[in-house]
Amino acid sequence: MSGRGRLALCAYAATLMAAGAMIPLVDPWVWLLQAAVLLALVAGAGALARRVPLARPLTVAAQAVLALLMLTLVFAREQALIGLLPGPDAFARFGELLSTGSQDVGRYAIPAPATDGIKLMLIGGVLLIGLSVDALAVTYRSAAPAGLPLLALYSVAAGLSGGGSGWWWFLPAASGYLLLLLAEGRDRLSQWGRVFGGAPPRGAAGFEPGGGAARAPLRTGRRIGAAALGVALAAHAAFPALGSGLLGEDGGGSGTGTGGGTINAVNPVVTLQDSLNQPESREWLKYKTNADATGDMYLRIMALDQFDGGAWKFSVRKVTDIPERLPQPEGLGSGVGTTEIRTNISAAGAYKQGWLPMPYPATNVAVDGNWRFDPARRTIVGDRGQTTGGLQYSVTSLQVKPTAEQLAGAPKAPASVLEEYTKVPDALPADVPATALRVTKGAANDYERAVKLQDWFAVDGGFTYDTQVESGGGAQAISRFLKNKEGFCIHFSFSMAAMARTLGIPARVAVGFTPGSPATGGAMSVSNQDAHAWPELYFEGVGWTRFEPTPTRGSAPDYTRASTPSGGPSSPAQPEASASVAVPVAPSQSPDCSPQERRLGECGAQAPEDVSVAGGGGPSLPTVLLWIAVGAGVLLVPLLPMLWRLRVRAVRLGSDGRTPEEAAARTLTTWLEIGDTAWDYGILPDESLSPRRAAARIVRLGRLEGEPADSVHRVAHAVEQILYAPRPLPGTGLAEDAGRIRAGLSAQAGRGARLRALFLPRSAVRVVWASSERWSTLTDRGTAARRRITDRWLAQVRRQSQQRG
Repeated sequence: MSGRGRLALCAYAATLMAAGAMIPLVDPWVWLLQAAVLLALVAGAGALARRVPLARPLTVAAQAVLALLMLTLVFAREQALIGLLPGPDAFARFGELLSTGSQDVGRYAIPAPATDGIKLMLIGGVLLIGLSVDALAVTYRSAAPAGLPLLALYSVAAGLSGGGSGWWWFLPAASGYLLLLLAEGRDRLSQWGRVFGGAPPRGAAGFEPGGGAARAPLRTGRRIGAAALGVALAAHAAFPALGSGLLGEDGGGSGTGTGGGTINAVNPVVTLQDSLNQPESREWLKYKTNADATGDMYLRIMALDQFDGGAWKFSVRKVTDIPERLPQPEGLGSGVGTTEIRTNISAAGAYKQGWLPMPYPATNVAVDGNWRFDPARRTIVGDRGQTTGGLQYSVTSLQVKPTAEQLAGAPKAPASVLEEYTKVPDALPADVPATALRVTKGAANDYERAVKLQDWFAVDGGFTYDTQVESGGGAQAISRFLKNKEGFCIHFSFSMAAMARTLGIPARVAVGFTPGSPATGGAMSVSNQDAHAWPELYFEGVGWTRFEPTPTRGSAPDYTRASTPSGGPSSPAQPEASASVAVPVAPSQSPDCSPQERRLGECGAQAPEDVSVAGGGGPSLPTVLLWIAVGAGVLLVPLLPMLWRLRVRAVRLGSDGRTPEEAAARTLTTWLEIGDTAWDYGILPDESLSPRRAAARIVRLGRLEGEPADSVHRVAHAVEQILYAPRPLPGTGLAEDAGRIRAGLSAQAGRGARLRALFLPRSAVRVVWASSERWSTLTDRGTAARRRITDRWLAQVRRQSQQRG
């Protein structure tokens, strides 16, 4: 194998070894096999182009065009011309896939599913990096800078994986780069012929046997590379204080944002307590509903499902796009009575929450903006900084009406629910489960245990509601609350949910708002004083069920009272005709709201509006236009030589000159055009020949006969007139002669030669020559200017020295 071929193979392997760091990001990783096949085709095209040989920029352009065609074939075949050539529809398809892919990246946790959008981003990225590595290391013979795109590929994988790309992925990526460097070193050494090695076992003294293979330097290079790689890995392990960097197992940042495709843990205790302790009541939400009563219209924001013994927290979950209709609520069976209601909600400008307050369980949500759906907790979460400030949205939800008998007769929860939602830490004080057993003594089932816990906190246990009590934390927090019996909703809900888990009842804590108070126009007003937390317990056949252990707050559900209304199952109801969901657009603000407060969003929520269309409808028009422009640019780059050649021909063969000087110049440019045309068809120019001999050479090598041959001689004679005659006679019809010559050369050439002369004309290299000449001129002028400035400065220094002397 030749040195360049070995280098191309190593560049291909280095790219794939670095791309392996992305395997933990997507499941399944079959996309890497597709990328390997497409990259092999691109690398092979580069090898063929270098053997032709094509100019280096043309080699890279040919590989880029092939990569685009391959991506079109794989991802936009149905929209492409003849299934391969990308057109406007294909680029629109690329824009759509890239837009959905970027949304998928922000939606899914790692490992993300291999959606078409994500696959396009991955495969396209690998092809781009592979093309860059091949161009730098093989085409331009500079392997060291090729490490930058390889590092970029690994860095992206390491950054997105959050620790999934550890040293075991760094090792092959770094090894691939070292392999590339060694291959380049071997190729450079081989160009010097035989080199001095170590003590030769046999053969000529001082030389390695075997035709000059550079064995000793290669062995030394391998040892140095292996040692450097080992030192890098050892240094990372030995100096953890330097930071995680690219090999770190976790990021160094912190925060409580959405985290892209997941939702990080947050603790709402401080926020909720601050809201309840504000001296003034501030309206945060306003809603209208067609429900018969609003006593159970709790607006739920989030569910805390992780319990560490001292506090409840929000676990990391995958989020998705908001579906047109939300899935069936977990655990809800067909035998439970339900009524479907519609609620229009308006948030104040000052209320900026990353979760969407809404009745539980929602079945349809119409909202504008970047919102995502958390299926496990059935919540709507803001993405990329999206908040509720000034938002209008509509929610369709179910009023679930179980009976005491249905809850009491609920079968055992599924094993997956029990495993996740009955976990309690070993550090939980023993008095917590002991108290739960004592309070629920005599209960026949989980429902009776839950009611006993609720009534003990709310009525029988002697607890006092007080928002000034420190929320506290740690393993003893619940024990202190059970002993002191003072607290607010956080204490009551946290404690009841924890005690329910010790009894084997799946439990979590919901955070949101109580129903609020009546406002003008038939709306309900929700303020900061309505912030609340309550436990949700799971009963198979009913699902997650609200309980209310906090005294003097909210309302105990009907199914926990002694007289429970009996009701059978009902089909989802349409919103009642008597309850209008169409409301005025004008804001409902207090008359004493100042203009300054109105600008700051401090005047409460507007009147709720009915929102019928969900937000987020695919890529925006500017995004589509941007990707179309990028695609058009990618297509235009390979056509630049042809376009430049057509432009130059049009200028050279323009209208005949009006003056003798212009006519003479037109004759010379026409002769130059004929020479470049012959060059495009493979007849290299020879400027040492006279016009007559150059014409004979073009006729002979181009196998021209008849009018094309006569045209060549006629133009050559006109050039001789311009160059040598005392009174030159300008020729006429030279542009037509040039056209006949071009047609004659095309007729004698094969199809491949004609295509190359059209799309990759050899004479286009004049652009490079002209650019190089201009650059040399500029550098020469700059050097001369610097020399003049230096001379002047030296002269001034000498004059000053003489004056001082």
